[in-house]
Amino acid sequence: MADWEELFVPDTPLLEIVVRGSVMYLALFTLLRVILKRESGTTGVTDLLVIVLLADAAQNGMSGGYNSITDGVLLVAVIIGWSYLLNAVAYRWQAAARLIRPGSLVLVRDGRIMRENMRRELITNEELHTLLRKHGVTDLAEVREVRMESDGQFSVTTRFTPGRSRDDSDASGGFD
Repeated sequence: MADWEELFVPDTPLLEIVVRGSVMYLALFTLLRVILKRESGTTGVTDLLVIVLLADAAQNGMSGGYNSITDGVLLVAVIIGWSYLLNAVAYRWQAAARLIRPGSLVLVRDGRIMRENMRRELITNEELHTLLRKHGVTDLAEVREVRMESDGQFSVTTRFTPGRSRDDSDASGGFD
């Protein structure tokens, strides 16, 4: 028979759970934000972090890594709380948003490779040219701008508008 007290009465001090969850969330957030920007793909870093930590916290709560369900639920609440708080702070204050959500980074401008930015994100020339081919670009001179966006994806803007021939595109790149 289930021991209901063991299931619902926390066996770990609640403040300890809050501190542990906060330290882990913020440490992982910082590492992912700084180191793995382009590895996170289309999922934002905070989203990825929440998914991983929630899965771990929920697993511990369900499998008995904690002796009570309350411990696991509190840890999940702490993780979701930090995610919400960081998103709210980034929404409210632009200075915080620059720290929490990285801006895009220009890799190519007007056909010229920005070597320092490529080096900063450890992107090789081969990776860049592969990316350009995937976007239908065969010549670097066709590129107006390539950016690595905050979610790790790349956007490519060419000098020519799709649907127009290259001979009749104007200096504004086809924007009227």
